[in-house]
Amino acid sequence: MSTDDPRPRSRAEDLADATDPVVPALSAERVVRLVVVDDHPVVRSGLVGMFEAEAGIEVVGQAADGREALVVIDATRPDVVLLDLRMAGGDGLDAIVALRAGGRTTPRILVLTTYDTERDIRTSLEAGADGYLLKDARRSELVHAVTELAAGRPVLTAEALAVLAHRRTEQHLTERELAALRLVAEGLTNSAAAARMHVGEATIKTHLNHAFAKLGVNDRAAAVRVGYQRGLL
Repeated sequence: MSTDDPRPRSRAEDLADATDPVVPALSAERVVRLVVVDDHPVVRSGLVGMFEAEAGIEVVGQAADGREALVVIDATRPDVVLLDLRMAGGDGLDAIVALRAGGRTTPRILVLTTYDTERDIRTSLEAGADGYLLKDARRSELVHAVTELAAGRPVLTAEALAVLAHRRTEQHLTERELAALRLVAEGLTNSAAAARMHVGEATIKTHLNHAFAKLGVNDRAAAVRVGYQRGLL
């Protein structure tokens, strides 16, 4: 990003730029303390067994949902949390937000999920996740990811990196353009949106046309769809 860019940097961009550990690297003797969070017992048990077989990793706790995870994490103080994104009884995103409350940067959070949509990746990283992997990752990739995160280095899939790269190049909507798009997403006509925003209908059309151009679409339906995909709506 250029130095004269007025837009504040996001956490996702900071992750994309990270080249040096943001916390001191672990010594060779130190064991990484890990908590595993997944609502599927078979998956959770398999992950726990896999990591327990690794000499440099100690599984200090496990949980079946986001709410339970917060209790376990508070009690065990792990270095890394391996976290499913969507779980019954309290999802991973809520847990990430809670763990990052007050500007906390530990423990390191690795999302492990089956979901690879742009919105899932973006919201996870912006909420405070340090890494994002898919559940089809190989065992060696998972072990490497946990140790890398413990050393302060972000771990991202190719899909996640693509989302970050796209975020840097996309044009951002102004507040008025975004407001107009949100009213369209609610189903309002141009005239109704104009009345809601206290502007003329021509102004609404101008805002929407600018939004369409920035989103790379040609109509209202496509603009709303892309807006949801990018987490704007």
